[in-house]
Amino acid sequence: MLDGLIHEIKAFIIETLGLEDIAPEDIDQDAPLFGEGLGLDSIDSLELGVGLQKRYGLKISAESDETRQIFSSARALAEYVAAQRTR
Repeated sequence: MLDGLIHEIKAFIIETLGLEDIAPEDIDQDAPLFGEGLGLDSIDSLELGVGLQKRYGLKISAESDETRQIFSSARALAEYVAAQRTR
């Protein structure tokens, strides 16, 4: 179940940010999304936040330690989405 959601989140990241030369399989589910991993920046995080709100109905605070954890990897983001769905 989580594997399917992780793949969905990877595809969501690619679609939301217009990453044309990357496939979901190219993103390591445990690699950092920001910095040395996928190399996303703060503008990307804002776009992802808006996309998450539109697609999944999730509202994520812009600057908090929890937000950094949520966006730490594709797996962490998928786990957060899954947890919010069960509420």
